[in-house]
Amino acid sequence: MKKKSTAAALLFVAVLLISACTEQSAVQVHIGEQTQESRPADEAVYEGMLSEPVANGGKNTYDTLNVATYITKVEDTYFIADCYHNQIIYNQNLTDPLSQWRVLTNEVHYAHTIASDGVMLLADDTENNRLLAFQRTDDGYVHTQTLENIGMRPHYVQYDAKNQVFMAWSSITGEMYLVKKAEHPDARGIYPLYVDKILKIEELYGVYVRSFTVMEDGIYFVSGHNNQKIIKAAFNSSRDGFDILKEYQVADQAAGMVQLVKIGDFYYITISTDNQENQDDATILRTDRLEKLSDGSYEEIYDQFGVSGGTPYYITQIEGRYYMTHHRTNENIIAFDINQNQIEHVEVIY
Repeated sequence: MKKKSTAAALLFVAVLLISACTEQSAVQVHIGEQTQESRPADEAVYEGMLSEPVANGGKNTYDTLNVATYITKVEDTYFIADCYHNQIIYNQNLTDPLSQWRVLTNEVHYAHTIASDGVMLLADDTENNRLLAFQRTDDGYVHTQTLENIGMRPHYVQYDAKNQVFMAWSSITGEMYLVKKAEHPDARGIYPLYVDKILKIEELYGVYVRSFTVMEDGIYFVSGHNNQKIIKAAFNSSRDGFDILKEYQVADQAAGMVQLVKIGDFYYITISTDNQENQDDATILRTDRLEKLSDGSYEEIYDQFGVSGGTPYYITQIEGRYYMTHHRTNENIIAFDINQNQIEHVEVIY
């Protein structure tokens, strides 16, 4: 009876977890056997390769964003995850109207982030539990591969240049998928990707964790509303698992975190909800020590951005400026500078 009730409780928790964007969609749950590590042989058949690369490149049909979650720049091109429009769009500047941007893909259900190694782009397709790969060719960006069964709601993808690997986070199962690029392209000049390893933090199974941050001497996994702590981990010596190095408790009001970044002397943290999933507590915090998050002795700085009533999301740095996606308002992409720990030149881009 105990084993059955424990399994039922885990399933119940997973079903109750809410959408990554504005916590309004249902979660589709599939609990099965853990995916085994996949390593390519010299004559490997790479999973999910498209028989012919597919280019979209059509004009964006929307003149506004609907829950923008991520902005980045790869070489000369900007990309925005337009989450609730179920698309990723791109353009070579941030001044053109959104209706002049092009569509990288509209075959996603709530894409959240995009990462690149300079050759390949990898995007999470959150509600479809998969990753989409793209490559820049003479015909522009083309969809080359789809990696299926990436945990449950993959939510955050980054590229680790030091180890030459994409890191894709399954937000509910506590799994990190390490995705590598084949050493050589195929006959068409397309580079296949493959899942090299799947690492798991058991403590984060069933916890909705929106992102991780590689910085200083570890990997920091932000607090979910139902665990209320930041976990600092590191790869073990054989890089086939994680060692948990430290845990930082957080106050109720800061439980539902989106992202943690270190800028200057401070850690900046975007908050989506409190521990009861109340979006009215969405804000931006900063602190010089993560230990201060437990007793509320941090600084709230949301009002310094001149916007209110929305949900601050991911922050990225592009060519010296910082860009924050922001939703539940009309101010979706906000640029700003930080100079000697002072927030300056705040500008709403879209």
